[in-house]
Amino acid sequence: MRIYLFLLLLAAAVTFLVTPGVRLLARRAGAMTAVRDRDVHDAVTPRLGGLAMLVGVLCAMLVASNVPFLEGLFRDTRQPWAILAAAALVCLLGAADDKWDLDWITKLAGQVLAAVLLAWQGVSLVTLPINGVTVLSGRTALILTVLVVVVSMNAVNFVDGLDGLAAGVMAIGGSAFFLYAYLLTRDSSADDYSSLAALLTAVLIGVCLGFLPHNLTRARIFMGDSGSMLLGLLLAASTIAVTGQVDPARLSGADFFGQFLPILLPIGVMVVPFLDFGLAVLRRIGSGKSPFHADKAHLHHRLLSLGHSKRTAVLIMYTWTVVISVGLLLPLVLPMRTVGIFWVLGLVFAMLLTFDPLRWRPGRHRKDSDVPTASGP
Repeated sequence: MRIYLFLLLLAAAVTFLVTPGVRLLARRAGAMTAVRDRDVHDAVTPRLGGLAMLVGVLCAMLVASNVPFLEGLFRDTRQPWAILAAAALVCLLGAADDKWDLDWITKLAGQVLAAVLLAWQGVSLVTLPINGVTVLSGRTALILTVLVVVVSMNAVNFVDGLDGLAAGVMAIGGSAFFLYAYLLTRDSSADDYSSLAALLTAVLIGVCLGFLPHNLTRARIFMGDSGSMLLGLLLAASTIAVTGQVDPARLSGADFFGQFLPILLPIGVMVVPFLDFGLAVLRRIGSGKSPFHADKAHLHHRLLSLGHSKRTAVLIMYTWTVVISVGLLLPLVLPMRTVGIFWVLGLVFAMLLTFDPLRWRPGRHRKDSDVPTASGP
């Protein structure tokens, strides 16, 4: 655990220190987020924050490759290097979009290419974690892998619409997934706690925490597509790495539930991005538009229309992520009755916070002073 925490802190420190330089680079390169009609920020702001995150990822992973505890992951398989290559590819693709606003077909082609690279190098959904069901063919495995990676990247991209929203949600969800991956690995091996999934999520949490101080209220830089696609790819890769690698039924006290957790937990971790992504695709296709056509009907737009401030809207989406992620983990360590109480109390609290019965009180609709906010598609 200490090694993972060290790498998390290393990724956070590198990202935090590199971000001001990337902000300057974005200004000089003209990679700026203009104020558009659909946006909720009110000032031109640099993007390219994903480049700083990529540097944090690369530094942490290179250090990990030289740590005796983890070096076997890099020596025995090509998967970590394939993930780094795919991460660099989607980050640079996103940086190009941050600068030149690429069309959606070009971005989708690049995302598919990165996913195919992962599958080609063994980061692929070989089995489904339900009683060891094996995916029937290589073609099916490839299609499922590409789908998981592409949907994850676009889901994070879609939810990146307020200061600190995407980075905070991914840090919270990534923490839940890290704990699951670590517990799963510890239970399956008495002497080797090294796990590619735990390593990836620790690094993901680190870069999010390192970027957040620059991206919270009155954000000085946005992560842009370079950051959102990078985070989506890292979570997808960690999900694929843990799925089917160890029999989750071996987790004591969770024999039945544990079989489904590798499927349920990533969905829970990404519940806010996935919900926003799914609703956006259905909404746009239903109106005869491209699924990537930007609009002003994302979840954060809806929360703002209810009368929430931008800061409160972010906290609400954090709350939903915590409730669902933690709720899915608790059956592994607590009795089901206690888990049920947590779910009831957590959902009631989240719903009260979301629909805020006091929103009509005087001063509730005053303008925020903590404006600029990030903007996803």
